[in-house]
Amino acid sequence: MVKFSTGEANGDKRRESGGILTASALVPGMPRMPVLVLLGSWGWGFFAIFLLLLATPSPAAIRRGQRHAKTISIFIRRMQSDTIIDGNTKTEVSNRKDPGVYCGESEQPQTFISETSFVRVIFHADNFTDQTYFSFDSRAEPQFEVYLRYGQHPELYPNRRGEVVPGSYCERVFKDCRLQTCYVQSPAYPGIYPRALHCKYRLNTRLPFIKLYIENEEFNIDGQRCENIMTCPMRPISSGSEHCPYDYIRVYDGKNESSPVIGTFCGMGKFPYSIIGTSEDLYVEFVSSPAGPLLNTGFHFNVGNWPGHVETAGVKNGSCDWLLNSESLVSGNEGIFLSVAHWYPPHTSCTYLLRGRPGEIARLYFPSFRVNRIESPIQPYDGDCGESLTLYDADWPDDARIIKTFCDTFSKPMEKHDFVSTSNALFVRFESKTGSYSGSSLYYWAHYDFFNATRFGEPTPGTECDEVFASWKTRSGRLRSPLNTLVYKRPGDPPADLSCTYSFITDKRLYARVILVIESINFKEHPYAQCGHCWDSRVDRVIIREPNPDGIKGHCLCRINNNGTPAPTSSPPAPRPPVLRVVSRGERLDLKLLVDGAHAASSYFKWSAPLFEARYEFAHSPLCGPALLPPATDGEIEFPHYEALGYVTPPRTIKCIWELRVNRERDLWLHFDKIKFASRSCEDGKLEIFLPGSAEPYLGICGENVSYVREMPIISAAHITPPIDHQAPSGDVIEESPAVIIQFTGSMAPARAAFKIAWTELFHLPRDGSGALNTGKLEDCGFQCPGDAGCIPLRLMCNGVVNCPSRSLPLPGILNGTFYEPDDESVETCGGPVSGNGGGFAGPAGWAGAGLGAGLAILLGLACFIAMCRLCRGRSRSRDIHVPY
Repeated sequence: MVKFSTGEANGDKRRESGGILTASALVPGMPRMPVLVLLGSWGWGFFAIFLLLLATPSPAAIRRGQRHAKTISIFIRRMQSDTIIDGNTKTEVSNRKDPGVYCGESEQPQTFISETSFVRVIFHADNFTDQTYFSFDSRAEPQFEVYLRYGQHPELYPNRRGEVVPGSYCERVFKDCRLQTCYVQSPAYPGIYPRALHCKYRLNTRLPFIKLYIENEEFNIDGQRCENIMTCPMRPISSGSEHCPYDYIRVYDGKNESSPVIGTFCGMGKFPYSIIGTSEDLYVEFVSSPAGPLLNTGFHFNVGNWPGHVETAGVKNGSCDWLLNSESLVSGNEGIFLSVAHWYPPHTSCTYLLRGRPGEIARLYFPSFRVNRIESPIQPYDGDCGESLTLYDADWPDDARIIKTFCDTFSKPMEKHDFVSTSNALFVRFESKTGSYSGSSLYYWAHYDFFNATRFGEPTPGTECDEVFASWKTRSGRLRSPLNTLVYKRPGDPPADLSCTYSFITDKRLYARVILVIESINFKEHPYAQCGHCWDSRVDRVIIREPNPDGIKGHCLCRINNNGTPAPTSSPPAPRPPVLRVVSRGERLDLKLLVDGAHAASSYFKWSAPLFEARYEFAHSPLCGPALLPPATDGEIEFPHYEALGYVTPPRTIKCIWELRVNRERDLWLHFDKIKFASRSCEDGKLEIFLPGSAEPYLGICGENVSYVREMPIISAAHITPPIDHQAPSGDVIEESPAVIIQFTGSMAPARAAFKIAWTELFHLPRDGSGALNTGKLEDCGFQCPGDAGCIPLRLMCNGVVNCPSRSLPLPGILNGTFYEPDDESVETCGGPVSGNGGGFAGPAGWAGAGLGAGLAILLGLACFIAMCRLCRGRSRSRDIHVPY
């Protein structure tokens, strides 16, 4: 073995920069030769070994083509083979088992930077001629001065290049990578990489999605097979095993080679894109062929995680198919999902099924949305809509129910626009014909949530929140302001007002009345309007009225907390009294909710409290008879209405409401001709009388107190007159007629209730200034009722119905004696003239009855007389009986 120093041709040993250069020529008969001159012995084969051993462990640098002090340069032409062995048995890593060979010619200087402190260079030429020469120089460099390999501040990141797997040359493990903390490099980078490599890199980040920051980085893996560009053109960066038969880098989406392959790459140039994995791990494999040119410098890239991952509240099926249901969300919260931020193969389809509970609807909107060109396709595509995002108003991709489609070539992104389903499901599908190494060209941040769209009535088509409550579908129920608070997000600029109409419709063949009870009102204070005059104000309000052309009265409510009714302080708290109870006069009643659009969203969007609560009931079936009784001097109410029993099936329970209207300035007296309840319990039957302006009954009668009807009080005109006249929405003042409401609630059991109520209007007895009766103004009085109770028309006397209240007056001086003043049906009144307190009115009806009875008796006697005469005449004739023989 012949040893050469770094600066001597005779092979003497010399230490320079802590290193020893040893050269050995093992070819027989080979003389000593200068390293920096052409070699002699033409025609011989040539084999040379150079050993570079550093006293201190640091990378050895072998630079080809540099001729200056402390270096050894080797130029090779028509070289048969050149092998560089990095490391030995004593170093931590080494490729001595299979170092491979460099072959071909190299005219340009090349650099090899070792991974160890020991390098063996072996040169071999089968035919050594005058055209065969080589030179090289070497020097030792501290690790941290190789900036391109170790980067800035390498002392802070001792494992920046990964942890070497023991017993391997280039297998490395990277853990918890962050940007600039993990450098993935080919061996000997930034110099040429060795041959016959099979390197494995296991990359890991703390959070998904792991990203290889390789975009615009220099990449040179098998980019050129020789230096002559004409003979060996540069290979552009390509992907696919068919394009990379020799040297290549292969990226797996996972922890090992059994994971899906993202791509296989080779070529030369700036890498066009980065690669993003679907999880926290990537597996990279680098392979170089056993023999190859001395040209390619390998690769270098950083590893970090891409901040495109959010915890989606749902169930994931496969790589990118999601089921996002409302059960996964906290009540009132929104779910989030992002565009595909990692790699995906061509013809990928990612789906998101938004499914709510029955009765819910789904809303989807994009706080951020950008449409870019496809920058990192795996498979080129020249047509339109290479990538698309489609929204379906269904639970599957039904092309007949597409809401919107976004394409990468022509669509305008729509940010902060609500896409709302009509059912409890909304389907979203992302499709890509090209695939991508680094995420979708449609970048979006999607929010979704669910709203309870349950309706209490039948929705009106073409409206936001109108509902219809029909008596033939349900007899009673409850309702409130819309559960779907999405209706409070008003469109337009300025925002349009919200109007919801709830219509209660019946048919008199079923029910004649609608009962609506407003239980609570809970509007927020309007910032620019006050609840003064409800009809004309912009304040949020509820309007209740009957849609009749006559402009019937209505009610407008805008107060908070039950119109100021204080909350009950008892324990447990007693139920709060209702705000308003409305009984319709006809077959339809409308409730309208009006909310000012300017503050609707800020006040009520995602506000769970109801703006109003109400209950309704349809009442007064045909068994009750007419519901509205017009003003009359007398009349009767009979229950049940027997004419209806032939075509109406009696219900289990029944509620009848009669509105008995009374002429102005008339008192009213009710007389129960007959009354029967099914039992003594008030639950089986209860009769109540309501006066205008009062929610509490004036009188209640049921089986346990039926005896009260014997002495019914007179209801004065002052109690019947409405407290105020009502103003219609048009501004006209409507004068209401005095009325009394009679309500019966009971069951239609076999032993059903039955009653007959007769009523009479009583004229006021006019009086003069002294208090005495003014007899000059008694033209409307045909009979003065006893006890100054009033007077009635003459036609009501002796008609078989007591129309005057009975009064019993005690006679003075008689113990326990009572005197009954005759009324309009008394014998004294109807049988002959009786002087009354009112000036003595006669009773002609009694004389007429007596005369009629006498006439009938005379006619009957005359008929009997004629019949007897005819009988006698028949018997006085002879009887000749002819008997034929």
